[in-house]
Amino acid sequence: MAEHSEVAYTTADGNDYQAHEQTYEGFIRLVKFGTASVALLLILMAIFLL
Repeated sequence: MAEHSEVAYTTADGNDYQAHEQTYEGFIRLVKFGTASVALLLILMAIFLL
């Protein structure tokens, strides 16, 4: 049977933590920008369409 020992992700080969952090920061920035854009769009629609 296969051995099911715990995997140490911090020491595993191929982990690029810096790239992970950059991707996460980019995603958070995109979500903030998207949320602000939708809110602005709704505000402008409320002003000009009523």
